[in-house]
Order: sequence, then C-alpha cells, then structure tokens
Amino acid sequence: MALDYKKLKIPDLILIQPKVLNDDRGFFLEKYKQSDFEEIGLPVFRQDNYSFSKKGVIRGLHYQLPPCAQGKLVSVMKGKVWDVAVDIRKDSKTFGQWVGVELSEENNLSFYIPPGFAHGFSVLSEEAHFFYKCTSEYSKLHERGLRFDDNDLNIDWKVSNPIISSKDEEYPGIKDIETFE
Repeated sequence: MALDYKKLKIPDLILIQPKVLNDDRGFFLEKYKQSDFEEIGLPVFRQDNYSFSKKGVIRGLHYQLPPCAQGKLVSVMKGKVWDVAVDIRKDSKTFGQWVGVELSEENNLSFYIPPGFAHGFSVLSEEAHFFYKCTSEYSKLHERGLRFDDNDLNIDWKVSNPIISSKDEEYPGIKDIETFE
C-alpha cells in the first residue's frame, strides 16, 4: 500500500498520508488510488469538487441528508486550511463533537469525512486551492448546513474576522438542525 492512515478521536474520521517520492526535480505522489482506499474501507467517489478561497474565509459547515448524504475526501493543493468535521448522527456517542486538522500543500494529507458529518474549513494562508471527492452527487434538495459559530460547538476556526457567505450565516445551530437518525 502506498499510503499511511490513522483513525482520529472520532474513529470514523480518517487522516491519510500518501507516500511522497522526492528528488531534485520535485516530487510525485498518488493522491487517490481506488484499490488502496478500498483496502482501508473507503467507498467509491462519484463527484470531484474544487474551490479557491482567500485568507480568512470560512466555508461551511455543510452536509446533505440521505439518500444523497455525502462522504468527502478532502485535501489542499495550494495553501493551508483548518478543516473541521462535526458528528451530526443523532444516535452516535460522539454527536455534536468535532475534529479539526490542518491540511496544506506541504503535508499532503487527505481527510476522509463519512456521511453523517457536517464539514467546513477556514483558510489560514493567503489563498487556498481545495479539492474534494464526494461519495454522492450534489443535491440542492438535500443540502443542509450547521452554523459555523454555534456556541454549543465552540469551534476554534483559527482566523479572526472571518469572511462568511450569507447562506452560511443563516444556518441553525446543532440543537435545531435536521440530523441523521
């Protein structure tokens, strides 16, 4: 296998470190190889997304309800972000808990977030190019969100004066969201 991985504080969340081959020309790595990801139990991905954001931007916290719930494999191609996943599975022992990881072009980490989690990130560098694979296609009908600054979550986004979309500012707190049963 060409990658190392570890389960995080919430075991369904997985941090993936690919093997990087460096030489005087630069580097090479396999960012995604289906057989390696299947070997560690990850599903097939059906949609790829790419975003560009400036320093201080917070995107999220987003999720989709079943039957269009999305698992996400996220990584940063350029820049640095603080990436956050919040457990919104009502029957989970870790409901309402969150995990944050730093993803950057330097560490080449990927973060797998399964369905049942709200996801967001803040941009720590001047800009960030963010790439993610999704297990289901986007569905506007099933799209939902969780308020990024919910006091019940107390997430440290590691940015001051965040730049937020009006849509993200209108999402409810964790006590009022539609959750996974």
